Amino acid sequence: MLIAITALTVLFIVAVVTMLLRRQLQEKYAVLWIVIGVAMLILELVPGLLGWLSSIAGVQVPSNLLFAMGIAMLLGVCLHLSWELSRAEDEIRRVAEEVTLLRAEFEHRTEVVAPTDDAEAEPDDE
Repeated sequence: MLIAITALTVLFIVAVVTMLLRRQLQEKYAVLWIVIGVAMLILELVPGLLGWLSSIAGVQVPSNLLFAMGIAMLLGVCLHLSWELSRAEDEIRRVAEEVTLLRAEFEHRTEVVAPTDDAEAEPDDE
């Protein structure tokens, strides 16, 4: 079982690195996932480490510490993604306002340059 879990963890790290190299994942997110993958790998390869960490933290059952760390990590990821989403929405709003102003200026300049239909028509002197 340990071999399968270790293989899945290594596969996870390879997938993150591959996504990073293909530019499907930004560096700032890839670092987080690689750190998580390496931490998972270390906890798998050194089984006594989680027990030692739980005794230091005062947690009686090591798996409870693992779940608490996982929940804390997920909350951190959710907070970070919410922050990124807020920044992206602000940027989208700013760009939309800028495009609206440029479009209005373009339409105004087009109206000034282009003659109207009434001005083009020459009067008949017949």
